[in-house]
Amino acid sequence: MTSYGDEATVREILTRTGDTWAVVGLSTNTARAAHGVARVLQRHGKRVVPVHPKAETVLGEQGYASLAEIPFPVDVVDVFVNSALAGEVADQAVAVGAKAVWFQLGVIDEAAYERTRAAGLSMVMDKCPAIEIPLLA
Repeated sequence: MTSYGDEATVREILTRTGDTWAVVGLSTNTARAAHGVARVLQRHGKRVVPVHPKAETVLGEQGYASLAEIPFPVDVVDVFVNSALAGEVADQAVAVGAKAVWFQLGVIDEAAYERTRAAGLSMVMDKCPAIEIPLLA
C-alpha cells in the first residue's frame, strides 16, 4: 500500500504547521468520528474550526458553512468527507491559503494529493491525527 504522508510530514503537520485546524464535516453529531478526533485535537492544543453546511457551533467553536467563509487564517484542513468530495475540499484549502491538508482514514484521492502537493502544501492522506498525535511523545 502506498503511504501518503511519511512520519516526517505527519510530525511536521502535527507539531510545526500551526494550531488552527478547520475540520470539514464536523457537526454536533457526537457519534461521528470527526467529533472524537476534534476533541483529541483540542486536548493537544489545537483550535478546531467546524466546517459543515449547517455552520453549527461545535466544542465551543463557531462553525462555518465553507472554508471560504472562515474570516481568519487556517493552518490545516482536516477532511472528513467521502473521497468523491475530498478533492474539491483540498482545492478550496489551497485557495484559502492553508498550509496543509489532512485526509482522514479511508479518504483517498490521489489526483487531489498530487495537486495539493504541487501547490506547495504538506499533505497526509488515509491517516487519523487522533491516532498519530499521541505517538509523537
